[in-house]
Amino acid sequence: MGKLRASKTRSRHYGIATLAIVLGFALAAVTWDLSPSYDPARSVDTTYDLSKQPSVGTAPIADLKQIRWRRELRVLLPSVRTALSYAPDAASSHEYEIELVKRFAEKHYLELEWIHVDRWDDLIPGLLAGKGDLIAANITITESRKNKVSFTVPIDTVREKLVVRIGDEIKSPADLIGRQVVVRERSSFSDLIKEFRRQHTGIELRLLPEHIPANAILSGVSSGEYDIAAVDISLLEGQPDRWPDLKVVDGLIRDSIIAWGVNPEAPELLEALNSFLGREQLKKQSQLVYKDDLSGIKNRQVLRVLTRNNAATYFVWRGQFLGFEYELMKRFADSHGLHLEMVVPNRWGDLIPTLKAGGGDLIAASMTVTEERKKQGVAFTAPYNLVTEELVGRSDESAFKGVKDLNGRTVVVRRSSSYWTTLQKLRDQGIDIRLEEAPDSMETEEIISRVAAGEYDLTVSDSHILSVELIWRSDIKPVLTLNGPVSHGWAVRENDQQLLSALNAFLDKEYKGRFYNLVYDKYFQNSNRILDHVASHQEHSEKGNISPYDAQVQKYAEEYGFDWALIVAQMYQESRFDPQAESWAGAQGLMQILPTTGELFGVQDLHGVDTSIQTGVRYLAWLHERFEPELTVQDRMWFTLAAYNAGLGHVRDARILARKMGWNPDRWFNNVDRAMLLLSRRSFYQLATHGYARGKETVDYVRQIRDRYNAYIRLAHAG
Repeated sequence: MGKLRASKTRSRHYGIATLAIVLGFALAAVTWDLSPSYDPARSVDTTYDLSKQPSVGTAPIADLKQIRWRRELRVLLPSVRTALSYAPDAASSHEYEIELVKRFAEKHYLELEWIHVDRWDDLIPGLLAGKGDLIAANITITESRKNKVSFTVPIDTVREKLVVRIGDEIKSPADLIGRQVVVRERSSFSDLIKEFRRQHTGIELRLLPEHIPANAILSGVSSGEYDIAAVDISLLEGQPDRWPDLKVVDGLIRDSIIAWGVNPEAPELLEALNSFLGREQLKKQSQLVYKDDLSGIKNRQVLRVLTRNNAATYFVWRGQFLGFEYELMKRFADSHGLHLEMVVPNRWGDLIPTLKAGGGDLIAASMTVTEERKKQGVAFTAPYNLVTEELVGRSDESAFKGVKDLNGRTVVVRRSSSYWTTLQKLRDQGIDIRLEEAPDSMETEEIISRVAAGEYDLTVSDSHILSVELIWRSDIKPVLTLNGPVSHGWAVRENDQQLLSALNAFLDKEYKGRFYNLVYDKYFQNSNRILDHVASHQEHSEKGNISPYDAQVQKYAEEYGFDWALIVAQMYQESRFDPQAESWAGAQGLMQILPTTGELFGVQDLHGVDTSIQTGVRYLAWLHERFEPELTVQDRMWFTLAAYNAGLGHVRDARILARKMGWNPDRWFNNVDRAMLLLSRRSFYQLATHGYARGKETVDYVRQIRDRYNAYIRLAHAG
């Protein structure tokens, strides 16, 4: 075997554990319970040769109990040299794996020992020899590997398909005879092509170095350098205009699954990893990239709007999606027959880069139109709001007579905000302002609160944000208007002229009209509603509540292995948190359980809060077990929710139909959901085993729960 390089990430727990051994097992147990959060302190690197270590089977295999006792998780992964050979698309997936490993270790108060392997072929033998506890190496699940190691639930999928030039018809493996297929060396697709070659002689396989990126392979097919390629198609789908002469061959292979490898003799570790990954993977936001204009957006039927979570833009209140920007965008999306998806980057400064990278279609975030922002490659719509930039101080602050009163004062704002530019211009004019940078993830409302508390001296706010703050608080006030009026505009990529024109046409119709005025008054002038929103936000900040039934949901979600925020999102969709709710079909209670379903679980009182939640979660868990574990964590959950709404049989019918239509039967969004919609048409449901389905209801059900769940996650993160 090759060389392994061990790198230990230490924490303060190591010293505590050593002391615990001296004092005895009882003290060690107490130390375990009282351990603080994981805090890496130093790193020590050592190198040793696996070939000089004991042979396979001689090292003891550690399960979770032994790992916790020694306070160390040993992770097998590629050496730095091997990792550097990743193509950029594979490297990003590996980085995500490493971050997940660190979070798992932190959750269980474990140190990490990174065992770097020079040769890929040494990963599984090293695991089986007891040299490591876990393989985290961007490794795909294959039948041969499943016979050797246990795999966790999927961490990622490789959407690798055959790509050919338009006009080239490949419908079956036999069509590959006499053709050359290029594929990366470590691709799981290479095993499949080899299987095709055993069945059909004359198929040529050409292995490419692992470092060649997907875009180079696609360009090679386009230019004729390569005949046919097996490549991750996410890039092609996100930038179709870049390779208009290429197309994807569907139906020959399912997506490859990436997972972690665990020794078969460590079932407790596998169970703990699956529980952790089940929650973490469900929280993972979509990484799909699209840079298409309005025509492409209409083809995929989803408008992705980049925004921020605050009272002026977008927030969740008692389970409802609300916000000035949200309601305007919802009306625009509805007018074009589009689903609305709100995307919230971690920081204000990420909005424009995320837009340009294809992570969203437009920005609607009360963004001030500036020349600096236009130079970053975005175009703004006509103004849809005019505001002034107000200097904000504490209520006992003396009124400012002019900008000279700013001499010697400290003003705290985000560097990415237009306020920073305004203040810099004042400094250029000779005003002695001490300009300090606020965290870019911090909302203006929070900065204002820190001014009120005396943590910051002064800040700047748009007038509409400040007016909302002044409705419910009296400890701050505007002391000087610095700039204005300034315009807010929606931003698109500068080349997306179709979308820009459609947005401007929408504003021509709606700006200052009845709908616009009602929405504006609702968020910036209706005192009672604003006070309700503030009270709800404060309750969440202080207690973490997102529903009246959080405690009961947490209890049963934990018991059955679900993220409790997802159950709350589903509960709102089912009953709007009303225990007495009843549907036209006879479903009852918070989780809208049918009496026949209640009988299966021995429950009659479906209006009882505790029994409804428990029965609903039990039923959800039963449905979850009906879907294959090889599905991604997210898609398995979306299928489960669809079955909760429509019935298991209809979801199975939709997956069968999706395969017949050339769509991916293992993916819900933009695949099986499309088939579900078809099951409400006679020509399709007549051929389905379970007949007619209310497809649109189910599609909307899953999407709205997904969106609400994502909003709850962001709310918890902000809190």
